[in-house]
Amino acid sequence: MDVMGDMANLFGTGRFAQPSGQEEATDEAQEAADEAAEEVRLRLAVDCGDVEAMSVLGALLLRRGDFDGAESHLRAATAAGDRAAANNLGVLLHQRGYADEAAGWWRVAAVAGSAAAAHALGRHFRERGDEPAAEYWLCQSAEQGHVLGAYALADLLEHRGDDAGAERWMRAAAERGHREAAYRLARTLDRRAGRHGGGDDKAHAAAADEAEQWYRQAAARGHRRGALHLGTILEKRGELKEAGRWYLTSAKDGEARAACALGFLLRDAGDTESAAVWWLRAAQDGDGNAANALGALHAERGETQTAERWYRAAMDAGDDNGAYNLGLLCAEQGRTTQAEQWYRRAAYAGHREASNALAILLLRAGDETGAEPWFSKAAEAGSVDAAFNLGILHAGRGEERPALRWYERAAAAGHTEAALQVGMARLRAGDEREAERFLRCAAGGGSAEAAYRLATVLDARRPPPPAHELGEPAQEKSECEEWYERAASQGHRRAQVRVGMLAAARGDVVEAARWYREAAEAGSRNGAFNLGLLLAREGSEPEAVVWWRRAADAGHGRAALRLALVCARRGELAEGQRWADLAVSLGPEEVGERAARLRDALRQELSA
Repeated sequence: MDVMGDMANLFGTGRFAQPSGQEEATDEAQEAADEAAEEVRLRLAVDCGDVEAMSVLGALLLRRGDFDGAESHLRAATAAGDRAAANNLGVLLHQRGYADEAAGWWRVAAVAGSAAAAHALGRHFRERGDEPAAEYWLCQSAEQGHVLGAYALADLLEHRGDDAGAERWMRAAAERGHREAAYRLARTLDRRAGRHGGGDDKAHAAAADEAEQWYRQAAARGHRRGALHLGTILEKRGELKEAGRWYLTSAKDGEARAACALGFLLRDAGDTESAAVWWLRAAQDGDGNAANALGALHAERGETQTAERWYRAAMDAGDDNGAYNLGLLCAEQGRTTQAEQWYRRAAYAGHREASNALAILLLRAGDETGAEPWFSKAAEAGSVDAAFNLGILHAGRGEERPALRWYERAAAAGHTEAALQVGMARLRAGDEREAERFLRCAAGGGSAEAAYRLATVLDARRPPPPAHELGEPAQEKSECEEWYERAASQGHRRAQVRVGMLAAARGDVVEAARWYREAAEAGSRNGAFNLGLLLAREGSEPEAVVWWRRAADAGHGRAALRLALVCARRGELAEGQRWADLAVSLGPEEVGERAARLRDALRQELSA
């Protein structure tokens, strides 16, 4: 007789076992008939004293829940030296609440070489708080190749802080198909990848790649959080179709975060209705982010009551964004008191954007003293807008140094307008090189004013262009012209005038007129004046007068003087005198002197 064999090792987990053979896909009636026939065969073998049959029959009855029938057979097989029966007897006793007696039988089986019993015994000692004993028996189980023993040992070592040992056994369990081990190994590698430097670091890339592989294995084995993390990795990489498939797999298994992420993917793809379905599912499962998304969706549709309900649901789920979004909703409706209430609730919970919004609300109400601490709290928490707003607050008080400090902080985080303010401050201080650096940042971020200011800095440096002779090819545009044009194309009126002047200097009258006209129509008096000059040179004086009149009405002294000269030439002496008077009052000085002489001459003509 083969004593202490493993053929009846039905309960490998130490709690409830996995069947050792592969189950065939048969109907329930056939399975019941087969099991009944097998039981009859086993009972006949037991009557003949077959120890192996006793062990297998005891395991079968234990699986069925017939503890009384199982116990007698398992005890008999154990007494005859069957280690699998000893293991399963331990399982039975543990289920009945006799943990110490169960441990005794697990020890018998484990000493005889049962890896499953060693795993169960290790779990027993860990539950009792005896970690050295737990480690000993789990190590015995793991070293025999027991996957659950390897996983339990890894978990114990991780709890103790032995990262290297934990990773070794977690990897062993994952390689043998343990899906939770695969997921936890992926998380470990993910954290390691995050601790490395930039994306070009080889160690970072290797850890990230391996983490993805283990997430994929865990997901393929049905681990819903593994599928969620795999979807996140794929989405960041732009592989949206495959990311959506894994999000869907995870969401169907009940992972609310995956349902929420799937909703965002569908929304970005234009399928708002399907997105709402998944957000609803996630929100009902307690996902605050999904509740906020539903609130925003209903707010966009003008369904403010429904939006408010979902924002409140987000708050109930512990998401501070719910209170912040409620504040935004109330602020849009003009319900300032309620908006302040919700902003405060989120701000006290540490929501930096709510702190910034609350400060803005207080500042608009004239409470600058109350606003400043909230701006500071938001800025210290990393809000770039709050840092910029603090700069504005200090600048308004004339406190240039603290204002510049906050502007610099916001600029370092990529705030375009803050970079512009730092650049302007550097220009005023005479530090042209530093000014240029910040202006380039702001201009690159889309600031038209920064592009114009950068162009003026570069323009002041460049040597005067050589005279352009007719028939010669026009020179290529300089960098400063390119920045002028970028600012001009963004609607910057002074840049438009400057681009027009540069075009006129190149002899490109059509281009110059286009930019002058664009500036003039946007309200630039210099643009209107220059357009008038251009038109007059081209022989279109009546149209030039129209633009000079617009410029003069806007306070342009030279335009008023031009109008006075035109009127004098036409013999409209009274009208000419009126425009000359306006030119004198508008200046500048040399224009005023010329206009005064013209005015006096016109008076003499009128009085003669």
